[in-house]
Amino acid sequence: MIVQIYEVTTPEEARALSAMGVDHVGVLVGDGSFPREQTIGTARQIFATIRSGSKASALSLSHDLDLIASLTAALLPDILHLGAEPQHLSSAQLRALRAEFPGVSLMRSIPVVDENSIDLARSYEGIADFLLLDSYRSGDRQVGALGVIHSWELDRRIVESVRTPVIIAGGLGPENVRDAIRAACPAGVDSKTKTDKSDGSHTKDLQKVWAFVTVARRLNCGTI
Repeated sequence: MIVQIYEVTTPEEARALSAMGVDHVGVLVGDGSFPREQTIGTARQIFATIRSGSKASALSLSHDLDLIASLTAALLPDILHLGAEPQHLSSAQLRALRAEFPGVSLMRSIPVVDENSIDLARSYEGIADFLLLDSYRSGDRQVGALGVIHSWELDRRIVESVRTPVIIAGGLGPENVRDAIRAACPAGVDSKTKTDKSDGSHTKDLQKVWAFVTVARRLNCGTI
């Protein structure tokens, strides 16, 4: 079970998460257009502390292809995670990024809303290396970061409809990740809001992260 944790904001957090065995250590990177975006310089410092065995994931919420390309060229992360609302960043544009950065894996956020989400997920077959299924609020420029769950039954239908490894997100924490895995049987699980500290700082609560990792690691879709 892949375990992915966002949004890491300091080298110390990244080092601790990597030591826990978190597979994908995620940093939100950008030019300041979205709240909490880290600069390229800060992201580089954070990624430098990640141990072998964990992967650096750079999350961009932008639909500006030039900006995304410049961030990717500067950081060369293991994973480039694209979180812009789908109508603003097409599968054709992802193909262009794949051609420009063949050594970087691509992750695409999919808003889980209705039946159309299944077709949308299928449209990235052969393009994205991972799909991230997340909650979505109509009108947002980005997918996710809402801290609320969506239909795990629809998640499972998407998982069963694609060959691409699927990671599920959306309000997951230590208290509900077991139920989410049992319901959707994904390749991995993601947590942001529910593993943050409760003080509104958006920094990680390492005890919550450890609990999330421990629960997720105990489950295997082949045995549940």
